[in-house]
Amino acid sequence: MQQIYLDYNASTPIAPEVKEAMSPYLEGFYGNPSALHFAGIDAKLAVENARKQVASLLNCHADEIVFTSGGSESNNHVLKGVYHSLKEKGNHIITTKIEHPAILNPCKFLEKLGAKITYLDVDSLGRVDPDHIEKSITEQTILISVMHSNNEVGTIQPIEEIGQIAKRHNVLFHTDASQSIGKVPIDVNLLQIDFLTIAGHKVYAPKGIGALYIRKGIDIEPLIHGAGHESGRRAGTENIVLAVGLGRACELAKENEAENSRIKQLRDKFWNQLQQIPQVSLNGHPIERLPNTLNINFEKRVGQDILASIPMIAASTGSACHAGEVSLSPVLKAMGVEESVGMGAVRFSLGRYTTEEEINKVVDLLIKLPVNLR
Repeated sequence: MQQIYLDYNASTPIAPEVKEAMSPYLEGFYGNPSALHFAGIDAKLAVENARKQVASLLNCHADEIVFTSGGSESNNHVLKGVYHSLKEKGNHIITTKIEHPAILNPCKFLEKLGAKITYLDVDSLGRVDPDHIEKSITEQTILISVMHSNNEVGTIQPIEEIGQIAKRHNVLFHTDASQSIGKVPIDVNLLQIDFLTIAGHKVYAPKGIGALYIRKGIDIEPLIHGAGHESGRRAGTENIVLAVGLGRACELAKENEAENSRIKQLRDKFWNQLQQIPQVSLNGHPIERLPNTLNINFEKRVGQDILASIPMIAASTGSACHAGEVSLSPVLKAMGVEESVGMGAVRFSLGRYTTEEEINKVVDLLIKLPVNLR
């Protein structure tokens, strides 16, 4: 039976155009970008061109982009780097309860070193209140880190307003934009962001590559120490192949912005059709949400059971089932979703290659499920 992939928020396939761009660097251009001879110069040009492509998507300067191994490294770099660089000034960091583990777990680690972390609540739609952020700022606050959009429910945070607050109080501001890049426009200057995280495998580039935007004039302790790669900000010989892939993927994202309108229309059609099923409800903000994300509750049912009954569909659940006990994800818990509702949560995330025929097929399969599952 036809397999249908609706888990683009977890990982995207590598775009054919990205593969094509990477191919020459698998077969040639093997020089070290730091070398001064012809092979090194060719490699260096490829890396710097990729850096410009990433920067263009964010409306920043190329020298503000640091290539990393992915979103987790970028997040760790910011949190640990800011803490170690500014701990003489203060030790307080503000974040939210719905952040990715790549934010929450480094914060827990920093607490062991003496950091004070404020984990803010969100409302029932998954949004943090900017007023709560402002009221949480103290003389010891050195960083605010709020994700641009949530990976589970797709809710987009009021980043511009938070950026203004951070600027007003002279506090550094980081956003994990792993889920947002390529789906919604992001201008780091408009949003007044100091640090921004990119993960390649969320934007049709390979896994194992990411980027970190660091605003010019800001110096923080590197996460990886060694030689002076990436202008001294991240040691390790650059991965030319993967950097080229991420650069091309970001270029494609900028060229294909209109594609997100098609995806949004398809997602909305999907939701309209699913409302034929009794007791379904939406998680996340109905408007301020990623155009590709649909997180719905099949109330009084278990999301894992639903997906297990239609194994030809790739999607994610908002609950975990262990030894017959169902537990909600921390995101749904933070939003105040009741267990009897949220245990049936399923996230469908659409992408560039999702078709209307696939959506119609998924709706048909869900409607035909036995009542106790459907």
